Amino acid sequence: MRIDFDPDELDRRTFYQLLTATVVPRPIAWVSTTSAAGTDNLAPHSFFTVSCVSPPVVQFTSVGRKDSVRNVEETGQFVVNLAPEHLFEQINATATDFPRGVSEFDAVGIAREPSLRVKPPRVAASPVALECELHSTVRLGDSTVVFGRVVHAAVSQAVLDGEHPDVRQLRPLTRLGKDEWGTLGEILEIKRIPLAEWPDGPLA
Repeated sequence: MRIDFDPDELDRRTFYQLLTATVVPRPIAWVSTTSAAGTDNLAPHSFFTVSCVSPPVVQFTSVGRKDSVRNVEETGQFVVNLAPEHLFEQINATATDFPRGVSEFDAVGIAREPSLRVKPPRVAASPVALECELHSTVRLGDSTVVFGRVVHAAVSQAVLDGEHPDVRQLRPLTRLGKDEWGTLGEILEIKRIPLAEWPDGPLA
C-alpha cells in the first residue's frame, strides 16, 4: 500500500521535507564566496553534484536568495570545500542565517587559507577545495542553480592514494532528511560488467 502526495495540494515546506528525506544521501558543497564589498561568506548547500567532466563543471542549488548566490553573481567566483565529518558542528553552524556583511568564517571561528586562482578563500581544514569561475546560473522557481567551471583543485596529500582521493580518508558528510546527517558507513565495491563478458554473451 502506498500513500499519495500531490505537490499541488501540499504546502511548500511539507513537500520540501518529503523530497529531502527521499533524495538521500546528498553530498554537501561547503561554498565559500566573497562579496563585492570584500566580506567572506561560507555556507553548506546539499543540492550539489558534478555537471560536466570536460570542461569540469560542478553545480549547487541555493533555495532562496542566499548570500552565496548574491556573491557569486557579483564576483563570478566561488570555492566548493569538501565537508568532512570532523567539522560537523562547524559546518552546521555556518548554516545559521547571519545578516549580510557578517562572515561565517569569523563568526564560527573557521580558519581560511588563500585560494590559488580565485579570490574567495578556502577552508584551511577541508581536505579538498574546488576553485570555480562562474559558468552560468539558472532560476527555477524559488531556487537558483549555480554552475561553476573548476579552474583549480587543491587536495590534501593526507587523503590521497597515489593521485586518487581515498574516500576512507576524506570522511565526507552527507545530508539526509529533517535534522539528520550521514557519515560514510559501509563501502561496497563492484566492477561494471563489460557487454562482451555478459553471462549470456553479447546481445544480438
